[in-house]
Amino acid sequence: MGAVFRALADESRRALLDRLFERKGQTLGELCDGLQMSRQAVSKHLAILEAANLVSTRKEGRKKLHFLNPVPIHEIAGRWVAKFERAHLDALSDLKARLEGEE
Repeated sequence: MGAVFRALADESRRALLDRLFERKGQTLGELCDGLQMSRQAVSKHLAILEAANLVSTRKEGRKKLHFLNPVPIHEIAGRWVAKFERAHLDALSDLKARLEGEE
């Protein structure tokens, strides 16, 4: 679980996961489009996400497609978030939003 937390700690890796959530099965080139990162940097981030089992890949011909694997995130939620009562967390979240003027 430590590898998952380390992988999720980086904003760039979370952005890649968001992109894979929005559209499954993207190539490295597709994931690089519109990002302010080099292809090599995206590739390194993807390797970390793969090592944490947050991204899986499949080869189709010459293409390597990347897919989000939500299971490790679900396991974290089950282990760490479920410990706390959801009602209390929702109430605190609502209070925070109201205090910050985000209603």
